[in-house]
Amino acid sequence: MGSGTQTFQHRLLSVKLWPPSHSTRLMLVERMTKNLTTPSIFSRNCGILSNDEAEEDAKKMEELAFAAADQHYKKEPDGDGSSAVQIYAKESSRLVLEVIKRGPKVNGGLADRATDLRGTVFDISGGRRAFIGAEEAKELLRPLGEAGNSYTKICFSNRSFGLDAANVAAPILSTIKDQLTEVDLSDFIAGRPESEALDVMNIFSSVLEGCHLRYLNLSNNALGEKGVRAFGALLKSQNSLQELYLMNDGISEEAARAVSELIPSTEKLKVLHFHNNMTGDEGAFTISEIVKRSCSLEDFRCSSTRVGPDGGLALAEALKRCAHLKKLDLRDNMFGVEAGVALSKAISQFTDLTEVYLSYLNLEDEGTEALANALKHSAPSLEVLEMAGNDITAKGTASLAACIASKQFLTKLNLAENELKDEGAILIANALGEDHGQLNEVDMSTNAIRRAGGRHLAQVVVKKPGFKLLNINGNFISDEGIDEVKEIFKGSLDMLGPLDENDPEGEGDEEEEDEDEEENAEHEKELESKLKDLKINP
Repeated sequence: MGSGTQTFQHRLLSVKLWPPSHSTRLMLVERMTKNLTTPSIFSRNCGILSNDEAEEDAKKMEELAFAAADQHYKKEPDGDGSSAVQIYAKESSRLVLEVIKRGPKVNGGLADRATDLRGTVFDISGGRRAFIGAEEAKELLRPLGEAGNSYTKICFSNRSFGLDAANVAAPILSTIKDQLTEVDLSDFIAGRPESEALDVMNIFSSVLEGCHLRYLNLSNNALGEKGVRAFGALLKSQNSLQELYLMNDGISEEAARAVSELIPSTEKLKVLHFHNNMTGDEGAFTISEIVKRSCSLEDFRCSSTRVGPDGGLALAEALKRCAHLKKLDLRDNMFGVEAGVALSKAISQFTDLTEVYLSYLNLEDEGTEALANALKHSAPSLEVLEMAGNDITAKGTASLAACIASKQFLTKLNLAENELKDEGAILIANALGEDHGQLNEVDMSTNAIRRAGGRHLAQVVVKKPGFKLLNINGNFISDEGIDEVKEIFKGSLDMLGPLDENDPEGEGDEEEEDEDEEENAEHEKELESKLKDLKINP
């Protein structure tokens, strides 16, 4: 069975680095406290915090850093969390330095430290997912009603609001609506009956109507058309949205049409995510119209949305208007070859593209070659390339290898679940052989690769200075070949992914199955001889 027919959900799952454990968060608070109470060049002029004051501030700063990183992670649910960890660390460092420079309260550096450290983010999404009642809502949302607060961003995700809680929240939100710029209402009606959920959405929509938002997240609410229209008052009042997230929302053809009708302007929209919806071709036509009006778009995601060839063609045409695109994610749809070729014409215009996710689109060799040729002559700073599960064979690999050879800033390459075999694997290895100093992850799992291909890949990536993971699981590498690969990674086996699904017997044709080890070795030598001097022109 062709790998292109396999679903995106079957891909190898990475180890998740986010969220951090409770003990890790406590450890960070301790380190922050120590930094705040340690003499420095700034403390000579600004003073040094007491232990009690430093600990209190450290807890608040850690919460802010966690909220910022967690929000980023929710936008990237398929990632391993590494980017969220980086944001967590950077935000923590920034806040610590800010407080050190300001000094303790007694120096007058912080007129209202509590309000200042709470800053602009109000987030109740932490903890376990749960219903929220009127009394709990009153207590949780109390800080929003405090005079003089400076909250510009609220996140009510992971708490399920019923009518009683919504009626408590409404008057509180009305007092700060004019200062809000970012609203996250993702997953905030879970488990509620439809009628109650719609009433709750109407309440929030009405009270937030007229907010001048740059960011709106309504994901994970099973909206459908009824839900989208329940948010009609809020959506109609938005003329300056820069980020809109409608992931896992049951966005059908009708719901997509409602979104298009209700939002008056998308001229400033930079991020638009429609991941995991039942959009289909008809819905894709409507989404394409939204994309056409979003000329500032930098990040477009329409993955796992049941879009077929016709919808793919419409999206490809619409994307030609988005010259500033930096990130494109169309994974797990049924585009086919024709839509892939059409998409290549749009991609040829994307000079700023840094991440492209085109896995499980049934591209086959023809679609892959068209896209690879387009990418070769565009996207000079490409960092991530994913084209897993597209029925790519060794025939289609030459163009792909030439594209990869030209991308010196590549950090991640995913070509899993194709049919590259040794010929394709060695072409890719040769393409990565020179430079590519920032490469840290390569996934070539489930590609019918044997001993020669596995060895070549290992020999190339192990030399990369910051390399983290090679995945060649699910291939047909002999036991001797596995031993060779492990020997290559000797001393750094953590860079080699699991090999438990490798099948040494393979699934070759009858002639290959009848060959003995000596004949297999001769085959590998001949293959390496043919390919080792092959030049790939970037």
